[in-house]
Amino acid sequence: MRHLTPADYTRQPWKNGKGVTVEMLRIDRGGQLLARLSRATVVEDGPFSVFPGIMRNLTVLTGKGFRLIGPGLDLRCDPLLPVAFPGDTAVAAIGTNGEPSDDFNVMTAAHLRVPEVTLVTHGTLPAEGLLALYALAPARVNGHAMVALDLVLTETSASIDGGPVLAARLHLS
Repeated sequence: MRHLTPADYTRQPWKNGKGVTVEMLRIDRGGQLLARLSRATVVEDGPFSVFPGIMRNLTVLTGKGFRLIGPGLDLRCDPLLPVAFPGDTAVAAIGTNGEPSDDFNVMTAAHLRVPEVTLVTHGTLPAEGLLALYALAPARVNGHAMVALDLVLTETSASIDGGPVLAARLHLS
């Protein structure tokens, strides 16, 4: 089990220059992105960056949310309800009404199995792939204490108590 805190995260500007991403985890293989977990704030209506060959999953953590629209795509991004969309589709956030929304992002290479993202407060998640557990409030994972904004990575089963915790199951092969 690996425990990361905000001190381990890196900040970087968005590709479109309209914000900053806090990158919590990045896994590359052969110079290509396999998976990335990050947090960002959507503060205004506007385009999202395009990431060819990447699947995206977004979960609004704070704020009222917004809609993502693009060719053949119209998704409501409501608080704590994960939504998935292809990163190579040009999408834009609309309906922010000037109210910021913090969001948790999971990006994976399109050739991989789509990650499963769920909100958990109590229970056990089975071992399968890499589990990334992001604490939204104090929690315990396998008896190990986490505070809000911590990230625990494990390839074993995870017994969760407290939180909520946003669980992202990544399949990296």
